[in-house]
Amino acid sequence: MMALSPLVPLDVEGNLHAADRAAVLASGDTGDFLRVNDFARHTTWLHGTAVAYAKYGVVLFGVLLLAGWWLARRDHGAGMMARALLAPVGMLLAVAANQPIVHAVNEPRPYTKLPNALLLVHRSMDASFPSDHATMAGAVAAGLLLVSWRLGIAAAAAALLMAFTRVYVGAHYPIDVLAGLAVGAIVATVVTLVAAGPIERLVGWALSTRLRPLLTDEHPAPACVA
Repeated sequence: MMALSPLVPLDVEGNLHAADRAAVLASGDTGDFLRVNDFARHTTWLHGTAVAYAKYGVVLFGVLLLAGWWLARRDHGAGMMARALLAPVGMLLAVAANQPIVHAVNEPRPYTKLPNALLLVHRSMDASFPSDHATMAGAVAAGLLLVSWRLGIAAAAAALLMAFTRVYVGAHYPIDVLAGLAVGAIVATVVTLVAAGPIERLVGWALSTRLRPLLTDEHPAPACVA
């Protein structure tokens, strides 16, 4: 990623002069960030919605996880319920696994290298790479794809939108969110593949306990009368 000096000349609106702009736009990830940032400058009508989703879209992913549990409960299968229960676990473990990477890379946020870039959210003291929001989103999408492909596709679309809006509001470079999506998806998939068997057996046992209503909406068969 090309580091852009704060001394690069900018016009009164914070835009790069033509010659410098051409050089930066050909500079890989920084150029990609500036293209999205330019798009944000010219779509002020979208700012409110993008900021709201970038900041509070995590609530949608919580709703999607609940939808995964609800679908599994109606499916009456221990395997599907096990995967649904593992989806939030995979998400939490993915975000936890992301922290050492964030601290090790310690990539500054775009607005520290590009002080005149448009920033629509408050500055964060956290490092930029990989994005925690994208990691969370990628993990939820991957986990739910293993529960229901329809729900998983919806979650994947929501994850891609979260990744884009985090760049749109000026909080991350594109590579930050792409890496976050990958970290989240990989960790969530591994967690589910490794733990699904034992959790399925645990769900099978729990179906004979008072936890049954949480795991299935199917009523137990009535006891046979001799």
